[in-house]
Formats: sequence, C-alpha cells, structure tokens
Amino acid sequence: MFNWAKNAVGITEPVYGPSAIQSVAEQTKETPYSEVAKDDLAWEVMDTTNVETKVFYMTSESGHIGLLQIIYSNVLGVRTTAQFNTKILYPPEQGKPHLWCSDNISNFDFSPDKQDFTSAACTMTLSPDGQTYHIKSTLNPHSAVDITFTRSSPGFKAGRTGTTTFGTSPAKPWGRMRHLTWPRCRVKGSIMTQAGPVDFAGRGLFNHALQGMKPHFAAAKWNFCNFQSETYSAFLMEFTTPESYGKTSVCVGCVAVEGRILFGGATPGTSVRHTEVRGDPENEWPEPGAVEFRWEGKGGEGGEGFEARLKGGLGTRVDRIDVMGELPKFVKQIVVGASGTKPYIYQYTPKMTLEINGEKEEGQLFMESTFIS
Repeated sequence: MFNWAKNAVGITEPVYGPSAIQSVAEQTKETPYSEVAKDDLAWEVMDTTNVETKVFYMTSESGHIGLLQIIYSNVLGVRTTAQFNTKILYPPEQGKPHLWCSDNISNFDFSPDKQDFTSAACTMTLSPDGQTYHIKSTLNPHSAVDITFTRSSPGFKAGRTGTTTFGTSPAKPWGRMRHLTWPRCRVKGSIMTQAGPVDFAGRGLFNHALQGMKPHFAAAKWNFCNFQSETYSAFLMEFTTPESYGKTSVCVGCVAVEGRILFGGATPGTSVRHTEVRGDPENEWPEPGAVEFRWEGKGGEGGEGFEARLKGGLGTRVDRIDVMGELPKFVKQIVVGASGTKPYIYQYTPKMTLEINGEKEEGQLFMESTFIS
C-alpha cells in the first residue's frame, strides 16, 4: 500500500553487495591520512539529496559538555533546509537536566567561497587564516551562542580525501560519505541560558561531515568517540552500511596532541567494539553498556609502532534521541513501518583512561551509538 511513498522518500534500495562501496580504508594503505586544508572546509552545498553538517563538540574546564551544529539538507533537489542545534550537558553533581534547542534557520546563505554560513540570527564564520571558527546565534532565547574554536593540532582526513564512495561503477559513484576533523581545539566563549551564562572555555573537537546520498542508505548504525584529556585528543567515527551494501563497516580515527597528529588511519587500524550489551527495554536496539576503542598502526614522522586503547563501562546514558523526531508524521510512519522500529541515538559521557604506548591518562569521553535500521 505504501510502496509508492517508500520510493518517494527513499526507504527501500536494492541489494548491491559490498562490491558497491569503495571504503576510504583502501586509500589508507598508501596514505594513512592527510591534513585538512582551508579549501577542504568549504560547504559543498550539493544540488541533489544530501545532508551536510558542521558540528562543534565542547569539553569545558567547568565540567560542562556541549555541542553546536548546523545541518544543511537538500531533499530530492527540491527543498533545502538548515537547522541549528545547541546542547548543554551539565556536570553530574549539579543534577540539572540537559538543555537542548533545535531551531530552523530562515533566509540563510553561504559566502562566495562557501566558507561562511550566514543568516540574520545565526552565523558560522571561518577566519581568513583558516584556523578559527566563530559561531554566533540568537535564534533561541534559551541559548544565545557566542563561541570560538581555534585549531591547536593539524586537521585530519583519512586517506587522501576522507571520502568513501558508493556505486557499482567506482568511476561514477552515486553517493559518498566524507569526514573532516579538527581533533584538538581551544574553545572560548559562552552560551547564555535563561539561568545565566555557561562558560565553555576548554577543549573541543570539530567535525565536518557530508552524506552525499539518502542518509539511511549510507549507514544502518554509527559509533562516535570524542575523548579529550590534558595531553591527548582521540577521535573515532564508525559507520556500518545496510544490507544493500553488505553490512560493510568503515572506521576512521586519529589521536592528536598540541601541534601534531600522533596517529591517523582507518579500518583495520581503528576499531570499536561493544564489550557489553545492555539493551533498551523499550525497543529492540542493543544499547551498549561498555565499549573498547582502538587506534593501532604506524604513527609519527618516523613511522614507529603506535597503539592506543580506550575501554570501560559507559554508565547511565545521558540522553536517548529519537532520530525521526523532526520528520513529518506521515514520513515517520512510513519509515517506522519499513524498518519495524524507530532509529535512536544513545549518548554517554563517562570519565575514561586512555592507554597510549604504555602510558595512561584520564580524560572525558563523549560517545554516541546510533541505530537506524
């Protein structure tokens, strides 16, 4: 009955198999990673179906954890939208519920070089030297944002391009997934809430992601790691494709310190494993209870062996997000009917200890585990 609607919104796709995905991990066999240049950071603003986002993750000296995000989307080349999200997770000892604001951005535009996002109430600008982002927003009276992110280590992209492509003809892919990351940044500024300002001075991670196809076609599940400590920053992003691309896993990641990247690469050198499955009693998703992240391979300028590991219990989740929450009701019903359940993002913020080449250092983890289909 709903087959026409499923095709219209892109719910179903044929089974192409793993040969129809060209993982960025193949590039890392010759080029483990490349540094991100300013030109790489330009918004692509594709004219076909895609989701493009820039996300700024904050780990403050005051114990607050937060994120800022602009999401640009194009649906079937017909409608474009932009959304600004703000989140504040308060220190556990304060016992305060998290603050979440999500607002539509109207009358937005991009600078001629596609580096800046502009609108009357929300801007995201990159400094001329390509080192600092300034994010400002007065869209929501509950979260007025004025934050700067300054890169303090080189930017990272796996392989030569940071891009995984999809298609039965590698020379003419019909979709792609791209990630660019500043793993270690200095953060300054605050978010003004109804209860007063929250100072976010501290460290941060910036990620620019492009899903140049229908998002649920590219990935069935995700894992994301942002670890920040006094000395180290560790990043990992894993996605696993749906059955249509053979449930293929692509995992990229890096470890950085001030001024340099110690290690960068992709599958199999980077990996994530849920070492305990807690499960969510309200649905069938295998919510994790403990996790292990690994970064292994050749690192440094001399190519010496490198090994880092982050493992432990995740504790109580800080949030569970309904991925379909912003979709129109009829589309939501179609997607749920097709997949049999609702997609969710699970978020965790435990303290963990990074083991790196025999040394140990405690820091703050922000982890997301996402189940889509």
